[in-house]
Formats: sequence, structure tokens, C-alpha cells
Amino acid sequence: MNPTVMRLTSRTLLGHRRFWLLLGLSTVLLVLAVVVRLVTGTDDDLAWAIVSGFGVGTLVPMIALLAGTGSIGPEIDDGAIVYLLSKPISRYTIVASKLFVAVVSALVLGVVPVVIAAVLLAENVFTVAVPLAVAATAAVLAYCALFLMLSIITRNAVVLGLLYAVVWETTVANLIPGAQALSVRQWSLALAEWLLGTADAARLRVDAAVGAPAGLICLIALFAGSTVYAGVRLRSIRLVAAE
Repeated sequence: MNPTVMRLTSRTLLGHRRFWLLLGLSTVLLVLAVVVRLVTGTDDDLAWAIVSGFGVGTLVPMIALLAGTGSIGPEIDDGAIVYLLSKPISRYTIVASKLFVAVVSALVLGVVPVVIAAVLLAENVFTVAVPLAVAATAAVLAYCALFLMLSIITRNAVVLGLLYAVVWETTVANLIPGAQALSVRQWSLALAEWLLGTADAARLRVDAAVGAPAGLICLIALFAGSTVYAGVRLRSIRLVAAE
């Protein structure tokens, strides 16, 4: 990874209105957790429903979408990426550097609020918080790589990302049999279910559409495939610009 690229990416991602939007999304979950805690107290079932449903299911993909697309999308849109590509830096190094910044940002603004909310709401904190933290982290890695790749492929990355995260994962995947198997949320949920164990998973009514091995393989494949393909497509931007 390249420190200069990482510094420039951090400035682009966190120095504009995008940062305040990211922070605002994180705050929503924390405020919700505090209100529910004051009203109902601690409850594992309620904690899992809120943090898994809203936190991992909605907050994490939204933050990863903003972080992944924001790490390189603005530079491609305004043409500034050409100046970066003119430097003697490997395209894969550029992708890795930008992806690192996106992932760290999403972990801080997405996973940390998920863990805090779980701690506030759960009665058995360790039992609930650890699986949710692992699921959220795995989802962040996969989402950030996917959305960064989409930013290089198309200028409609935010729209496509929203369609996938909102329409596909929360609507289509719940209505069409078998569609859940193509859901990052379900893949990460499979890891959480495995960490919970049979008894706690049944108690919290956690039932992922795929098993933990399949979920892990799919997450790794998406992360690695998106990262490598992003580097391949980034090389073509230089050729087009040179023409």
C-alpha cells in the first residue's frame, strides 16, 4: 500500500459532506439503542433483532457503500484519477490503498456502532456482541471491495449499490426462494450463526440461508475477486485517458 495514496484518499473521503453523512448514519443506530435501552432495558432477542436487522442489515451496507464509492469515485468523476495514474505506482497498489482507507472508515463508523449498540441492548453481552461484530466486519470487507469495484466500472455505482443493498438484500432475497444464497448479509450471518452455536442460534432465531463454510468462501471470493478486477479495470482508465 502507498501512504501518499492513503492520505489523499482519507482527505477525499473524510474531508467533505460525505463524512458527516457517514457520522449521521452511525449516530442513528446509537440513538435508537439508547432509547430502546431506556424504555425496555436489556434483552437478547430485541438486541439481536435491532442490531442484526438495522445495524448489520442496513447501516453497515450503507456506510460501506459511501466509503467504497467515495474512496475513488469522485476522482474518476472529475478526472483527477489521471494524475494519480500517471505516477509510477502499481494499479493494484492504488486499489489496495484506497480499499484499506474505505474499510477502516467503514469499520470505525459502521462496526463500532454495531458493537456499542449490542453492548447497550444485550443481556448476555459477549454472546450477542461478538458474533454481530464478526458478521459486521466480514460484511464491511466484502461490501467495500464490491462498491469500490463498481465505482471503477460505472459512474452509477451508488445507484447500483443501493439497488443491491436495499432492493435485493432486504426485499428480493426475502421473497424469492434461493435468492438469499446470493446475499452478503446472509453470508456474514452464517458466520454469526456458527459463532453462536446451535443452542443460542435457536434461542435467538438465527437461521442463515447458507452454512458457515459456504458463507466464508463466498465472502472471500467476493472480496478477492472484486479487488483484483478493480485493479484490472483501473489499468484501462489510463489507456482511455491516454488516447
